[in-house]
Amino acid sequence: MASDDKPCTEFIDLEVDNCTPHGVKQQKTQLSATLRKYHAFCRRRTFATYVASKRDGCHEEGSTPSSWHCCGQTFKEPSSIHKHVARTHEADIQELTESTFEHLLRQLEKEAELQQPSTRKAEPVDISAWIPDTSHITDDQLQKGPGEVLLYYCYCQVEDPHVICAWQKALCEKLHLTGKVRVATEGVNGTVGGTKMATDVYIAAMRSHPLFKTMGHEDFKTSDGGAECFSGLRVGVYKEIVPMGVDPDVISYRLAGIHLEPEEFHKEVEAVVSGGGSGGDTILLDCRNFYESKIGQFSRCLAPNIRKFSYFPDYVDQNLELFRDKRVLMYCTGGIRCERGSAYLRSKDVCKEVYQLKGGIHKYLEHFPEGFYRGKLFVFDERYAIPSDGDVISDCRYCGSPWDQYQLCSTHFCCQLVLSCPVCRQDGRSACCPTCQTKGQEQESSTAPQQKEECECTDGRPRIPQDELR
Repeated sequence: MASDDKPCTEFIDLEVDNCTPHGVKQQKTQLSATLRKYHAFCRRRTFATYVASKRDGCHEEGSTPSSWHCCGQTFKEPSSIHKHVARTHEADIQELTESTFEHLLRQLEKEAELQQPSTRKAEPVDISAWIPDTSHITDDQLQKGPGEVLLYYCYCQVEDPHVICAWQKALCEKLHLTGKVRVATEGVNGTVGGTKMATDVYIAAMRSHPLFKTMGHEDFKTSDGGAECFSGLRVGVYKEIVPMGVDPDVISYRLAGIHLEPEEFHKEVEAVVSGGGSGGDTILLDCRNFYESKIGQFSRCLAPNIRKFSYFPDYVDQNLELFRDKRVLMYCTGGIRCERGSAYLRSKDVCKEVYQLKGGIHKYLEHFPEGFYRGKLFVFDERYAIPSDGDVISDCRYCGSPWDQYQLCSTHFCCQLVLSCPVCRQDGRSACCPTCQTKGQEQESSTAPQQKEECECTDGRPRIPQDELR
């Protein structure tokens, strides 16, 4: 949700619903649970922005405001201006809230449209020339034996992504590969698993296609696994090959930061960790989601507390001063999020320089298994993570003992990941939060169908956190 006003973080979490008139509460009860949550968020955001507009403009940037001025009065304490606005300007707050709420709904609809796969049917095209001959390989060789998981992407101009989608689906099915492949006019992004024989044939087929002939063997990141790492095969046409929620025609991968080889990136991180040389004005930025960086990250990094990569642009917008006149070193799992993320950051024209780790953490660990990355590497398949140096940097949610093996929340309608050690799981503490733990117990005694929903794990986390360098 865009806004020209900077939110006042002192008030962003204040509970103001108890000041809402009865009529407004009645209107809110007609909304679904999700929309009520969005409406409450808009009200908090509006209230915070309104209060921020009343603060004394003479205070130094980043310091606590000394006073607020409203209705000819001066307020010295945050609680006093809060009470004044809630009691005196309810009509203004409500009008602004409704306007903000409508804007948010339009943004959500637009974002959902961007991320939905296209439903246009592919016109008949002969893709047989791009399907490899596997007559010399037995079906057993394609389905049995040592396996691996591939992770790759390629940004390039794709004239008809539906043709590439049909080819990818046919190719993966022929080779008995499972996984996910996203195709768009800007390229392709995939992670597939199968036998080593099948993935070797897949890589050869990809590299022989005219659109992807620039890809080298090193562009395919590999890890132990196989077809069992995915529940099936999903291939689709999308607006973006990685969902950032920004039109690729507006922020293109062509604007990406400078790519650093793992050796170059390692030297830069070393400078950051030691604090010498150029490290003092450098930010090491993890552009993954919070649950990824929680179990593994580079030393001395800035890891935003965001749930989705589509929140990254708003995170940048609301933390621009953090990056002003800084050198930024970005990294992600395999490099693809940095392509668009660095392009977006560069478009703001506040950084000295923007760099990104070529090949992502995957490639870095191949070169520096005992380097500056600590913990596990999160992956988006049923393994959830792959080991790196053996360090455990996260804790059990319940007892606080070292633990970094994710499992899904035990409440069937929740999709959150939870870190719960074996001892706590044995004691029945296997949900992501107390709310879900209670719902899970109620669910066991209920025969009614359950719906997926969010819980206090997401409700209690600001959508776009405001960070500061430590």
